[in-house]
Amino acid sequence: MALGEDIRLRVAGQLIETGEWIDVLNPFDNSLIARVASADAELVDRAIASAKAALERDDFKQWQRAEALDRAAVLLADRAEEFAVTLAKEAGKPLKQARVEAERAAGTLKFSADEARRLAGEMVPMEGGPAGAGKIGFVLRVPVGVVGAISPFNFPLNLVAHKLGPAIAAGCPVVLKPASATPLSGIALVELLVEAGVPADWLHVVAGPGAQTGNPLVDSPDVAAISFTGSVPVGWAIRSRAPRKRVMLELGSNAPLIVCADGDWQTAADKMAIHGYSHAGQSCISTQRVLLDESIADQFIERAIAELGELKVGDPLDPDTDVGPLIDVGERDRVHGWIEAAKQGGAKILAGGGLNADGTLQPTIIEGGSNSDQVWSGEVFGPVTVIRRFSDLGEAIAMANDSDYGLQAGIFTSDLATTLRAARELEYGGVMVNEVPTFRTDQMPYGGIKDSGNTREGPHYSVREFTEERLISIQP
Repeated sequence: MALGEDIRLRVAGQLIETGEWIDVLNPFDNSLIARVASADAELVDRAIASAKAALERDDFKQWQRAEALDRAAVLLADRAEEFAVTLAKEAGKPLKQARVEAERAAGTLKFSADEARRLAGEMVPMEGGPAGAGKIGFVLRVPVGVVGAISPFNFPLNLVAHKLGPAIAAGCPVVLKPASATPLSGIALVELLVEAGVPADWLHVVAGPGAQTGNPLVDSPDVAAISFTGSVPVGWAIRSRAPRKRVMLELGSNAPLIVCADGDWQTAADKMAIHGYSHAGQSCISTQRVLLDESIADQFIERAIAELGELKVGDPLDPDTDVGPLIDVGERDRVHGWIEAAKQGGAKILAGGGLNADGTLQPTIIEGGSNSDQVWSGEVFGPVTVIRRFSDLGEAIAMANDSDYGLQAGIFTSDLATTLRAARELEYGGVMVNEVPTFRTDQMPYGGIKDSGNTREGPHYSVREFTEERLISIQP
């Protein structure tokens, strides 16, 4: 990608230049990477109409969808480094982490291809009751319709793959609204999918502000489903705005990690030092709240501080960098303000807490403070972890559950009874045992409860969301 390149939008099988532009800036040095054409409501309507026509044409069959997704997975794997560099530039994601995202996105497409091949309904035992005597019954899974996909800035490639791949597998054309801060990876993925054999009018991109692109997408009667990943207020506002649509929300969290006295606290400390700070903490499941058994707390903290000292903070294009910038200065200043507020309220800064000479925020460990501190009760979305101590497991579980969020939690223990209790009592969509809550593999069911959302992602699970069940009853 050439510096300052102008990127057009794919709509209705054409590449469109609108005359209005979005500047895509490098979060590390604020340099211009590219300009992306900005859509308006009229262009959104055009994209939706074309997607609806593609759906009605019904000429992109199941086996063709599977083969196109397989080809796309191979193409993406071959071009992983190119995509990784784009991610590092537009999202400020350290190159070593950007490479992992590119590899994961290729896997997500492969899993989606697998789902396209085995997409099927089920037989229904009609003769299980007298009314069904002599009848044959089965269920077809049919596409739900046109999908509106709204993606976030923090994983602008793999989370787009998690929307496009399963939708294609299910037989649904898609109108994608990528995050304005990081649209380049998603746009490049759409072009790669078209190159791999997805019909040109099956995928459309409408970059631009939410009021002129997101709202028309949500409001259109010709969009059957919305898949949204992003902030809690916006997500639930979309759900309220579109009560008759299928609205799939993957929102935020303040993921807790419980470390018991019988757990491998050394490994837990090492993983916290990675997964509380990778991509500067800008992940929905970034390890944020760390609950330590008081008997191992001092040792854990000492090790974690030492591990933080080994992290390299700075330019995301440097292959040795571990922690890059936040997405923009406003977000950096918000997180820094939350740290300062916690400090003024009595919390202790154990490491970091300030700004580096290059403007990046230092990886930070905080201990104590109040439940009302935003760094504890809110979603930091920055390189910050907050430590509390506990004396018994019930106390730790209660602290973990005392949250508006419920995406994923982690616990380190060697005791089976503790494991089973955590599995039953932690109020989260996923409980990771002897792993940090930041763990995700792309085929697993991923999603939360409470303010963290209402769906499960992972191609097998998303395909279900993108299809309707249609019962067929035959009287021979």
